[in-house]
Amino acid sequence: MGLKPQKRQVANGTRSFEYATTAIFVTKILILLFIAHLSFSVQINDETISLQTQSKQSSSATSEDLDERVRRFLDSHRYSWRDMNISEADGRVLYDLIIKNKYTRALEIGTSTGHSAIWIAWALSKTGGKLITVEINEWRHNQARRNFEEAGLSPWIEPILGDAHEIVPQLPGPFDFVFCDADKEWYKNYLIAVLPKLVVGGCFTAHNVSGYRQYGIREFLDYLRSLPYMETTIDRSSWSGISISYKRQEK
Repeated sequence: MGLKPQKRQVANGTRSFEYATTAIFVTKILILLFIAHLSFSVQINDETISLQTQSKQSSSATSEDLDERVRRFLDSHRYSWRDMNISEADGRVLYDLIIKNKYTRALEIGTSTGHSAIWIAWALSKTGGKLITVEINEWRHNQARRNFEEAGLSPWIEPILGDAHEIVPQLPGPFDFVFCDADKEWYKNYLIAVLPKLVVGGCFTAHNVSGYRQYGIREFLDYLRSLPYMETTIDRSSWSGISISYKRQEK
């Protein structure tokens, strides 16, 4: 009878020791799992950072490659542009407007063989945009497509063959940049068709507006300047002149 309490004490002590040992073992396992988790997370983060760095480097290299390709194309064709194409000075004006304002949804009315579209699309390749360009003449349209391919800018250009009188009013938009270089007597009509699709802050530009020698230019400019929500200036980087009109508010 007197030994029984001692046995209970021994048994209880044994259980306590087992519980403590088990707790220590479980704690060690949890610590090891936590360390493994931290190590895995660090590895994943390192791999993610590495992939992001590689992606940025690849994107930068691709952009540099495209820039070099476009420059080579423009240099090799500098003195060969005919068929109502713009000058290099005018091309730089269009390029700078798009870059400065980060435009992404562009429309060109009158592709010719693609000189202006190349400057526009080159800028859009940097802003993440795309150009729709319309040309009525099949030979010029096809030559422009070949030029876009050679310059490496085809992914940023959607060339459309057809009559801009019919096509432009049907385009859904919206647009934030428009360049008009087609039949001058229709400039006003193109403007009227495009204005509802031009976003606030967007820009409508038109070529060959320095003088009134071409029929339709005076009427176009007079109408443009009568619109209180359009702010217009004339860039005279070349003798042709480009009207630059920003839409400051809705009609």
